[in-house]
Amino acid sequence: MDILNQLGTGFMSALTIQNLIACFAGVFVGTVVGVLPGIGPVGATALLLPFSFGLDTSTSLILLSGIFYGSMYGGSTTSILLNVPGESASMVTAIDGHEMAKKGRAGAALAVSAIGSFIAGTVGVVLLMIFAPPLGNFALSFGPQEYLSIAVLGMLLLSNLTGGSFLVSLGMFILGMIITTIGIDPISGINRLSFDILDLSKGIEMLPVIMGLFGMAEVFSVAVEPYKVGELIKVKFRDLYPTKKELKRSVAPILRGTAIGFPIGLIPGPAAVVSSLVSYKMEKNFSKHKEEFGHGAIEGVAGPESANNAAASGTMIPLLALGIPFAPATAVLLSGFMLQGVAPGPTFISGHADLFWLIVASMYIGNVMLLILNLPLVGVFASLTKVRPEILMPIVVAVMMIGTYSVNNSTFDLLILMIFGVIGYILKIVNISPAPIIVGFVLGNVFEKGLRQSLLVAGGDFASLFMRPIAGSMYLVCLAVLIWVIVGQVKKKYKVSISED
Repeated sequence: MDILNQLGTGFMSALTIQNLIACFAGVFVGTVVGVLPGIGPVGATALLLPFSFGLDTSTSLILLSGIFYGSMYGGSTTSILLNVPGESASMVTAIDGHEMAKKGRAGAALAVSAIGSFIAGTVGVVLLMIFAPPLGNFALSFGPQEYLSIAVLGMLLLSNLTGGSFLVSLGMFILGMIITTIGIDPISGINRLSFDILDLSKGIEMLPVIMGLFGMAEVFSVAVEPYKVGELIKVKFRDLYPTKKELKRSVAPILRGTAIGFPIGLIPGPAAVVSSLVSYKMEKNFSKHKEEFGHGAIEGVAGPESANNAAASGTMIPLLALGIPFAPATAVLLSGFMLQGVAPGPTFISGHADLFWLIVASMYIGNVMLLILNLPLVGVFASLTKVRPEILMPIVVAVMMIGTYSVNNSTFDLLILMIFGVIGYILKIVNISPAPIIVGFVLGNVFEKGLRQSLLVAGGDFASLFMRPIAGSMYLVCLAVLIWVIVGQVKKKYKVSISED
């Protein structure tokens, strides 16, 4: 009953005119940006961070959360109508969704996608409000040793954050940690890595780093190679209704996709992509119509779309309860929270219960708004991909530069934006995700603070770092992860040597 009372309080706050407008604006703008090829939830949240400035804390958090899960919806529209995934998780939807569209069943594919996303998103929010508070309460017992062990574990688990190389991800994470040390050390007062540059001695702000790595890098990428879109398949509103047979075939995949996606969201890694692929493979195994897969199977749309939206809800639990992003998109969302002076973590749910339940209530409302938006306006959203890059990109650049400058009224921040834009573009060329840099930026302070406080309490005794039960258990997990990675690398090299022989 306590949960229902708190949720009711959250709804009372969320249903104010200001917060409803913020929720609608978030899901609408998130959907619009999510539709644009190549941007996705990570880029959408990074690009639109400046829109949260000037708003009060609760309204800005609702806006940012709306942008995050709104962009998850947007990618399916262009995947089905244009065979152009708006974000990586929607590439699975494109396999059968576009084939359905070519057969004149685009409306049914879009409707099932929206309904599946709505059901999965709603169930995910229910599970979020059930599991996040107990996890947050458990984490309240954490001391500096536990936070240090969490930071170390997070660093090692980054081998799965983007599905890429463990060593490369670890290197990106360490780079992010190094960036956080730039400036005056708050304890000793020593200037670190500032090279006698006054602006660097103040430290580097998070916003220009995020917007450079994701937003400006995308602008540079589009400038070099503008995205191309095929012929748009038009859908009339009356064509949105699936047949009874299609609905019947979609029920089980939606439920299975939801059941698959949410727990995968609790595991560090590209949860949306992994859950979509797992769901597609499962539906292909379960289906009585295996021959239709790859040629327009409704199950190939319903399952993956439900899975990636359930995974999005799952990734919110470690973010809000532990303050640790387990996916690239939540790393950027965490940065948005911190820019508003709110630090998700063990004390967030108990210390800011009003904000937590407000976010939960707004996610319920946002899911309903997305369902209403994504059915009648699919044609409008899809047509946005026809906007020429030379018109769209200057607007994006203007938004980023205004947002970056407005934080400190500093031209130096604009320089940082451009520098990290170039770095992000280079990483994009060599196919390395910049997401671990942001996580390292966030966890770097946790690592340094935890290490310093732990050693101060123990009088410099390093052995004490491993003595507390929770911290010791986490270090055992770290050891297991290292062994797993090493064994995996050895097996990989062994297989390569065998194939060469």
